[in-house]
Amino acid sequence: MQSLSEAERRAILDLARRAMLEAVYHNRAVEPIPQQAVFERRCGVFVTLHVREKLHGCIGMIEPRANLGEAIIKCAISAALEDPRFSRMQPEEAEEAKVEVSLLSPVESIAVEEIEIGKHGLVVESGLKRGLLLPQVAVEHHLVREAFLRETCHKAGLAGDAWKDPQTKIYGFTCEVIREDPRN
Repeated sequence: MQSLSEAERRAILDLARRAMLEAVYHNRAVEPIPQQAVFERRCGVFVTLHVREKLHGCIGMIEPRANLGEAIIKCAISAALEDPRFSRMQPEEAEEAKVEVSLLSPVESIAVEEIEIGKHGLVVESGLKRGLLLPQVAVEHHLVREAFLRETCHKAGLAGDAWKDPQTKIYGFTCEVIREDPRN
């Protein structure tokens, strides 16, 4: 994935914020999708929302099923209103929310010893169960490689050591993370 310009990064954050606000205040999607070329790209994307520095929603698409503009809108709406771990975002929370957009590289098989904390996100898959953690999760929670694998297994609804099972598939990816807050 080629690096984004500062203007493209701002446009991505602006679209995600507008989509979140439109959903929270008016229960509808933002229209029309901006016409910048960046929104025609196809890649996996996650939109993460923090309120008062606490996670309040994170929804994404691993595979690029839609162009980036459509995907950002859908994920921002879902993160604000439909993440089953959190209550529906309220207007006063939306005003305080910090938006983060993660653009994913293609997901590829990765050997355990190749996983780099802070660089790779993980997908663990066994049977019909699949869990994903973004690279920033390992950094934010100070996880070492095995703990990151264990937490990804838990996210999939698997035993923490399921990553050791030869039937379990482990995939890695990288992200370009775009944040509204000063951590960017």
